Amino acid sequence: MAAAAGGLFDLSLLALSPPGWGGVLLEGFVRSLQLAIGGYALGIVIGIGGAFGKLYGGPIIRDLLEVYTTLIRAVPELVLILLLYYAGTDAVNALLSLISLPPVDISGLVAGIFVIGVVQGAYSTEVLRGAIKAVPAGQIEAARAFGMSPFKALTRVTLPAMLPFAIPGLANLWLISTKDTALLAVVGFSELTLVTRQAAGTTKAYMLFFCAAGVLYLALTLVSNIVIGIIERRARRGIAEPV
Repeated sequence: MAAAAGGLFDLSLLALSPPGWGGVLLEGFVRSLQLAIGGYALGIVIGIGGAFGKLYGGPIIRDLLEVYTTLIRAVPELVLILLLYYAGTDAVNALLSLISLPPVDISGLVAGIFVIGVVQGAYSTEVLRGAIKAVPAGQIEAARAFGMSPFKALTRVTLPAMLPFAIPGLANLWLISTKDTALLAVVGFSELTLVTRQAAGTTKAYMLFFCAAGVLYLALTLVSNIVIGIIERRARRGIAEPV
């Protein structure tokens, strides 16, 4: 039994070069980071557009955005990932065929970023909408009184002023996006969770490899918390703290 336990925790299996699997795990971790960063950035872009559309768009735009955010938040993320991953790529190729263009082979990374971005966008929309509503109306009115264009007022007044209110929610969404990358293992994308499963299945050292994956996710979360704390302190400079 001691020998079996030693095999389960044989740290040589984590070596970066074969027969170790450490290099494979790090490659999967990098792909998970690419997915998380790309999907999160896309979600922020969708969220900014969605938030302003809900606040200042016409009734049709507001209704469409309400349907989008409600559906995305109501359906389990795993179901959304399966639906968007397969149906989304099929829809793109169907659209290309309608305009007499050849189908394209969409990479797993691009499809994964799109899937996570669409999911993140619904939540970002609500976070940013609440943050925009928290900006004092007088600041926006003052920008308009000085003759700023809507775009300049957005970039110089609204977005900087809403940032302190948005950071806690956006920080939480970033951490969620890092976890959502693991769900893409079900569609065969070689991110950290899938390669961990492959390594554990090959070596039968399940505890070792899943603990190693957990450590990588934990390290990412700890580093993210440090960076988020720095960003939040900088964003809140000059803002009086409540007594």
